[in-house]
Amino acid sequence: MTVASTTRVEVTHPLEPLTAEEIRAAVALMRESSVFEKGDRIVGMRLAEPPKGEVLSFEAGDAILREAAVVILTKTGVTREATVDLSGGTVPSVEHLPGVQPAITLQEFDDCEAACKASEAYREALRKRGVEDLERVIIDPWSAGSYGDSDATVRLARGLSWVKSADQDNGYAHPIDNVIPLVDLNSMEVIRVDDYGVVPVPGEDGNFEEGLVPSPRTDLRPIEITQPEGASFTVTDHQIEWLDWKLRIGFTPKEGLVLHTVSFKDGDRERPVLYRASLAEMVTPYGDPHESQRRKNAFDAGEYNVGMLANSLELGCDCLGEIHYFDVTVCDSAGEPQTLKNAVCLHEEDDGLLWKHFDFRTERAETRRGRRLVLSFIATVANYDYGFYWYFHQDGTIQWELKATGIVSTGALAEGEDRPYGQRLNKSGLYAPLHQHLFSVRLDMMVDGPRNSVYEVDIESEHDPELNPFGNGFRANRRLLECEDDARCDGKVTTARHWEIVNENVENAVGEPVAYRLVPGTGVERFSNPDASISSRAGFAEYALWVTGFDAKERHAAGEYPNQHPGGAGLPEYVQGNRSLKNTDVVLWHTVGSNHKVRLEDWPVMPVQRFGFKLEPTGFFNENPAVNLPSPSACH
Repeated sequence: MTVASTTRVEVTHPLEPLTAEEIRAAVALMRESSVFEKGDRIVGMRLAEPPKGEVLSFEAGDAILREAAVVILTKTGVTREATVDLSGGTVPSVEHLPGVQPAITLQEFDDCEAACKASEAYREALRKRGVEDLERVIIDPWSAGSYGDSDATVRLARGLSWVKSADQDNGYAHPIDNVIPLVDLNSMEVIRVDDYGVVPVPGEDGNFEEGLVPSPRTDLRPIEITQPEGASFTVTDHQIEWLDWKLRIGFTPKEGLVLHTVSFKDGDRERPVLYRASLAEMVTPYGDPHESQRRKNAFDAGEYNVGMLANSLELGCDCLGEIHYFDVTVCDSAGEPQTLKNAVCLHEEDDGLLWKHFDFRTERAETRRGRRLVLSFIATVANYDYGFYWYFHQDGTIQWELKATGIVSTGALAEGEDRPYGQRLNKSGLYAPLHQHLFSVRLDMMVDGPRNSVYEVDIESEHDPELNPFGNGFRANRRLLECEDDARCDGKVTTARHWEIVNENVENAVGEPVAYRLVPGTGVERFSNPDASISSRAGFAEYALWVTGFDAKERHAAGEYPNQHPGGAGLPEYVQGNRSLKNTDVVLWHTVGSNHKVRLEDWPVMPVQRFGFKLEPTGFFNENPAVNLPSPSACH
């Protein structure tokens, strides 16, 4: 589809994120071509990244084709995908996706709450529970999921309700349980109100804001983090260079922070490690089968666009030290560019002891302190806050860490009731169900080049008595993951299971192929039964690791549109072709997470829970790449 307008684009690299001007131009082109009309909503707009080969061969001064990928929800409830050619001023591709529900937008959050409060059936349910003041009622729209009891062509959300006792009160302390309005998000009407019986609203407050907490401490002394000569990194547009590391960053509505073209300078060689790394999906399944709790299964990336929920970070609170912030420009549902100020934080921080040896014969010690480069963003999804952190270490290690905090999702217990599926939080009946946090991280590997193989490695006893006559032997056993059917792998803590990404076309100093290894952190197992809805919809969580052949269209572990999808999409579909994985372009998908058995100490606001994984060089370098660090000028 061609229209008259053209857009002049001036960027320095094909992976530079869309600018506000480009977003406006894309919207104008879609309006001119009637792809985006009054009453339609934009659910997401991102840079349509050029093919990998074009990016890797790009040199300064080369022509750059700029395209935007847009997801539109029409006023009639039809989902469209449009590609906008910003360089040529055309809309070359529009695809209609019947029966598909894209993510819930921020505007729908507000509109859904208003629709519930306008419903007489909902207000009557509140009155039964003694709740009269609608101004103090808060409603979180949870996606409807897929349970076979609703039409997937109707865009639905279930409203979970709480009530504040005062304007600054923590409303999550007072759940209005057992009453759930089902809302049609297209018409913004309440279809019905499910009422499972009156349970008293817990009355005990759970406040944590400054000024509301009694007896604040006065005995803390300042800690100052200073870099009087400035930071050691340099930033050019969205390219970052720090010591031997070089990478680019991007940001999408669904994934949030994205890493591009990560490399490490080894002598005079710039050696690639990762082409692209991103969050592929996240889901929080709850384990209480009670009617008011059993449908809590939030896919925060695919159902809510976690990148759109990024916080504006604050110096001294969210980040500490010599900080560089990146603003992020996104497109809201009305088609207007919006700037998320300070959405991504970049800084260095001390990382403790890096390496040390004390020679007791000479009484000489050599000690080096480590530091790491930190890239992070924090998103708030209703009650929970998630911090996403990438760390780059001086020894060539890359680390991903998730910090979960915020407020646990709450419900109410009837007087005298106890459930084995969660934790009572106070004497007024406040309750928090057991749940899991499951994340899939997509790692498009490029270890010293585009062709890699993957081996599963287990440390095991040597069982051959001829090789192990004294019984003390154990060894690393390696299994080549030859094809996608072989590459659905469980974690195994007892054998220190990990996975090596090997470039068999490049040798190190001892004649072995160079490699990085994926070292898992806390293992997690999905507890839902195989026939449960969440098991099908979050099929990625069945395994700790999947490996697939590269396909640029395969980016989301639960599929492109998990909202109200019946399941089976994403990784279970991607591997059906059973592609060969030997010496080729491979993508690793690692499932990490935690089992959250809520504690009393998690209330009223939860201390950070941490989990993640590492990518470590293993034979990638010929020696410790951090052996050349100078000794600290002063130790104090």
